[in-house]
Order: sequence, then C-alpha cells, then structure tokens
Amino acid sequence: QVQLVESGGGLVQPGGSLRLSCAASRIIFGIYNMAWYRQAPGKQRELVAGIESSGRTAYVDSVKGRFTISRDNAQARVYLQMNSLKPEDTAVYYCNAQFRVDNNWGQGTQVTVSS
Repeated sequence: QVQLVESGGGLVQPGGSLRLSCAASRIIFGIYNMAWYRQAPGKQRELVAGIESSGRTAYVDSVKGRFTISRDNAQARVYLQMNSLKPEDTAVYYCNAQFRVDNNWGQGTQVTVSS
C-alpha cells in the first residue's frame, strides 16, 4: 500500500515562508502525478498545486507567484515551497499521489499563518 508522509508545517507570520515535504514509499514514484491539497476549517478540500509525472505544473490562482511545487523522483519526494504566506493560507495541507484509478493521501500537516 502506498504511504505518503508530509512534514514541514508549522506556525509562521504573515509574509513568511515554509517548505512542505512529502515522502512516498511503496510506490513507483516516477509514474505518479503528485499534488498538494489543503482544507481550511469549515471549507472543502481544494487543489493547491499539482505536478505531473512529466514535470508539468499547475496552481490554483490564489497561490500563483507565491508557491512552487517540485518533485525529486530519485528520492520519491514532492515539495511545496510557500512564500509570502497569508492568513488565508492557513489550512491542513495534504499530499496526494495519483496514477489512473489509484488515488492516495497523506495524513496532512497543519500550516498556520498568524501574527
């Protein structure tokens, strides 16, 4: 069974930065499309950024220019560099790995942006 473990969340002031990491195991990492989702209290989970197996990336409009998704196939890791963080970025961030009908989630990591 695919295992995804997120790390790097925490409390940061507005304007600050965090780098999330997701380590994947029991997976042929290179063929999976990877993504970061987030869910704020009382809101639906939303796609934040995705990176295909080809390396092509996509972002939700609210994070364009501030967040960068990347992947290291050799290390089976995906990253989310978050800069210029805003209070509205506060949420639990989830790592997702998808290949055809195989869809997998991590346990999530909390990101809180507050002064």
